[in-house]
Amino acid sequence: MSERIIEFKEVAGKTFERVSRFDSTEFEPLLNSEQAASLLQIHHKTLQKLARRGEIRGTHIGKLWRFRASDLNEWFDRKQRAA
Repeated sequence: MSERIIEFKEVAGKTFERVSRFDSTEFEPLLNSEQAASLLQIHHKTLQKLARRGEIRGTHIGKLWRFRASDLNEWFDRKQRAA
């Protein structure tokens, strides 16, 4: 599986590239709240609150939240750049 660049973004004079390890025919597995929260080392209720506020990208399917690892990575990178 080869990486490919999807897009470039310029923020505050710096160019960032978004890289996807999944091509258009491959589906990125979804994580439930507990799995995603454990990757970030936060409580799953905190993760759900962040998703409800729109601070982190997640999908509400029925009563359950689902997250992509790539979205968690993007959120984490944004938090690091802001610090």
